Amino acid sequence: MVTKSRGVQAKTRSLLKRGVRERTTVNKILEEFKEGQKVIIDLDPSSDKGRPFRRFQGRMGVVEGFRGRSYVIKVKDNDKEKVLIASSRHLRSI
Repeated sequence: MVTKSRGVQAKTRSLLKRGVRERTTVNKILEEFKEGQKVIIDLDPSSDKGRPFRRFQGRMGVVEGFRGRSYVIKVKDNDKEKVLIASSRHLRSI
């Protein structure tokens, strides 16, 4: 038997789908967040760079700091606190 390969984007067909009129704008890419600000993780299917794992799609987190052009975000996953690094195009302010 052959084992199926399981990449990072496995089972994301509907998750990384986008509407017909949805586009990534320049304002979305250049959006800035402050430390302590609450954000929602909203994966942008057109960009692989700086994308957090698909489990965190739709989760709310708090911006802890910066790392290069990306943001360090603290997210609660069940009873644990996890730290994610994501670029601004995968984040949305509340």
